[in-house]
Amino acid sequence: MKLSVIIPVYNEENTIQEILQQVRAVDLVYEIIIVDDGSTDRTRELLKAEESQPGTTVIYQPVNQGKGVAVRTGIDRATGDIILIQDADLEYDPRDYALLIRPIVEGRVKVVYGSRFLGPRKAMLFWHMLGNKALTLVTNLLYNTILSDMETCYKVFSAEVIKGIPLRSKRFELEPEITAKVLKRGHRIFEVPISYYGREYSEGKKITWREGPKALWTLIKYKFVD
Repeated sequence: MKLSVIIPVYNEENTIQEILQQVRAVDLVYEIIIVDDGSTDRTRELLKAEESQPGTTVIYQPVNQGKGVAVRTGIDRATGDIILIQDADLEYDPRDYALLIRPIVEGRVKVVYGSRFLGPRKAMLFWHMLGNKALTLVTNLLYNTILSDMETCYKVFSAEVIKGIPLRSKRFELEPEITAKVLKRGHRIFEVPISYYGREYSEGKKITWREGPKALWTLIKYKFVD
């Protein structure tokens, strides 16, 4: 099976080259689709040098529209059998790809999440952990599941599944929207442990507490609409 890796990027000049090097070091990758979401630092300049790399597609959004739009754009362009979302900030380790895609390759499931709470990790910020746990609990209650990490970046899908789901979110609320709609369609999510290296705001972390209420509303909304 061919693995497509989608990398949404916004102002990641300090990490974009290294994460691409790490992704390319994984022999399993068929294509890399980078979606730059209107970066204003040197990210675009650095990505220009990546356009000629085999199996690499770089898409430049004219203005910043949000991570959700970037991921949706990448999903639309992906041509592989399996689609994996990879952040550009070095918090997640591409060496986990083999573990993440194995259940799909073996035909056991069609959706896999990498859980930061099941594997080794550099401790995330306490309030982020608490918010994540609360949103995951709401997910489990609303959708009758037992996830440990709904907000994980490492979401992996059979292409036919994710391409068949209408996605509407523009920003970070894409995470709960995907989870809600996957579960509503009867796909049980298989979780595997992953490594996690949380970064600080001083290192460029972008998500804040303000995204919590939006995520909560998204979970409730998509319980009843599509």
